[in-house]
Amino acid sequence: MLPRLVPRGEPSTAMVWLTPVLAVALTLVCGMALFAGMGFDPLDALYAYFVEPVSTRFGLAELAVKTTPLALIAVGLAIGFRANVWNIGAEGQLTMGAVLGGGLALAAYGAEGPWLMPLMLVAGALGGMAWAAIPAFLRTRFNASEILTSLMLVYVAGLLLNWLVHGPWRDPDGFNFPQSRMFNPEALLPSLLDGTRLHLGFPLALVAVAAGWFLLARTFVGFQIKVLGLTPAAASYAGFDRNRLVWFCLLASGALAGLAGVVEAAGPIGQLVPSISPGYGFTAIIVAFLGRLHPAGILPAAALVALSYIGGESAQITMQLPVAVTGVFQGMLLFFLLASDVLIRYRVRWGAAGGVREAVP
Repeated sequence: MLPRLVPRGEPSTAMVWLTPVLAVALTLVCGMALFAGMGFDPLDALYAYFVEPVSTRFGLAELAVKTTPLALIAVGLAIGFRANVWNIGAEGQLTMGAVLGGGLALAAYGAEGPWLMPLMLVAGALGGMAWAAIPAFLRTRFNASEILTSLMLVYVAGLLLNWLVHGPWRDPDGFNFPQSRMFNPEALLPSLLDGTRLHLGFPLALVAVAAGWFLLARTFVGFQIKVLGLTPAAASYAGFDRNRLVWFCLLASGALAGLAGVVEAAGPIGQLVPSISPGYGFTAIIVAFLGRLHPAGILPAAALVALSYIGGESAQITMQLPVAVTGVFQGMLLFFLLASDVLIRYRVRWGAAGGVREAVP
């Protein structure tokens, strides 16, 4: 007797929103088992990982700092995912946003004036949009998969940044280290809390979340996006321009990813280095699905995943846990979330035939 998946007649709306909580709970349980298997006390390890990092004012500020790029990118990705436009290359768009915004800061080195930071933010968003325009063009013109094209462009953007910080943009006073010169104060995001790294990027992320909600819930474009994702045939029958929506979704997600890149470069880093993010562009995919592709859910999901970053760093220092634990937790979270989603839409039946079967009318 082999198990088979049978589609449910109507997925439970309540379970759609409860499964992220279930996924988090299962991740914590498996995390405790993982810590025990590594020879650590599970409760002490969970405390060091999830509680101790945010038990101080500085820790809460760090949580907001790491939540910022995740929320910015995830909102943009969620808009595209709602329309079945799968931008997997946000990491590359983040990098290009940092390159253009940081390049403007370096070009204006020594300049003073309130005009520089707004121009850097615009340049970062344009850099992300330009990089996202490549898979948008290939998708609408040649029907190339945006999954593959956007993903491959991540490596191109990374190599370009590496070449710049090793070559023409390398700090002449940096002892030959691969990094640009530090941005001048006019090119740094203002600090919001003395003694911490909390900066103006966090309010920008909150504005992006609110704008994403307004777009999807209160505009005709948002309605078109949702219809295209749920029933492409109905969208075609209604005369919605699919190619235009693909362009819109990719450019919007690219702009927010590019904005996240320049926020990182002009915020906690303060210069261009070979690696701008620890993989925020990919981790934001988990954030988007954990938040159920809804801006209101993305913000707490981004905070939770951000906690996994600072928790991993804290546990590495206090308990000598390997830094790879962060990736393990994020992987388990995604696995349990996807597994729960499958069980929302299908029920397991035992029978002679395997595989997914069509629902019987």
